[in-house]
Amino acid sequence: MTKKLNVAVVGAGYWGPNLARNFRSSREWDLAAVCDLDRDRAQRVSDLVGGVAVVTSLDDVLADPTIDAVAVATPAKTHHAIVLAALRAGKHVVVEKPLAPSRTEGAEMVAVAAELGLVLMTDHTYCYTPAVMKIQELIADDALGEVLFIDSVRINLGLIQPDVDVFWDLAPHDLSIIDFILPGGLAPETVSAQGADPLRTGKSCIGYLSMPIGDGAIAHVHVNWLSPTKIRQMVVGGTKRTLVWDDLNPQQRLSVYDRGVEISHESLSSAERAAASVSYRLGDTWSPALPETEALSSMATEFAHAIAEHRTPRTDGSAGLRVLSVLDAATRSLANAGTASVVHSELSALEVAS
Repeated sequence: MTKKLNVAVVGAGYWGPNLARNFRSSREWDLAAVCDLDRDRAQRVSDLVGGVAVVTSLDDVLADPTIDAVAVATPAKTHHAIVLAALRAGKHVVVEKPLAPSRTEGAEMVAVAAELGLVLMTDHTYCYTPAVMKIQELIADDALGEVLFIDSVRINLGLIQPDVDVFWDLAPHDLSIIDFILPGGLAPETVSAQGADPLRTGKSCIGYLSMPIGDGAIAHVHVNWLSPTKIRQMVVGGTKRTLVWDDLNPQQRLSVYDRGVEISHESLSSAERAAASVSYRLGDTWSPALPETEALSSMATEFAHAIAEHRTPRTDGSAGLRVLSVLDAATRSLANAGTASVVHSELSALEVAS
């Protein structure tokens, strides 16, 4: 890129300072402003990054013709209105997860961005970590073979959110990763979800989500706000190798095990297959070398390059919408005692009308 782009960060709460810091240090971006209804909070972020314009009105940001893009780091319930206003003002947008508070609203955001020819990107930060990018590469290169299962655990003694349950708070991370590493993306036909609220908070604080991911494979996500032990781990089992990602182990985040179960299906009937002998493969374990790069910095670079090259970003609005579709199905499953719910990939006529 020969010319820097100008970006404004909208929202100076939890995630806004991280975005501001990375845009400020980027070679592709000039941080033009920090916008927040609370001027003092915005000023603190501005001071943190060395001083930029502080704005309390979103309209003022969107009316500024020198600003090319906005990064939205506000509560999820505000994403729909802010993103649509930004797109209609001609701004490219990157928005914090989840893309929107509902699948219907997310679909409208994606449609408007496409209609106006603007980049709408979801800040699925984990998809820009060296570990997850390496997992995606290994699967694409067939190093693991055919994926048989994905088991993801994201548990800790966390903050109980006032407006969403544990699925909507934590599972978007795992779902976005699964969407990124699978060659066909996240496209289950059904989702089953079970939740528990032992503290009687009025929402699920512990959750288990299961979904088929094609060819008999399955993905399982465990999220929990109440665990005294913090675990961030994903296991991807393949026909050739099994990979374990432990995000809390900086010395060895990825481990690849040349181990597996093999069974011959040739010329076996269903009855014979059940009695067939199983062989176990026990091979070496190795840990891929990973570069030390900050995920948000890579995300900011991808956002700039997608705009400059007029292309779809790695985690575009459609990726965010696929995650919303799974969360929507999980919510319906939860309301029906864990019954499998269909994942709607297209909006119904009723949803479009509403």
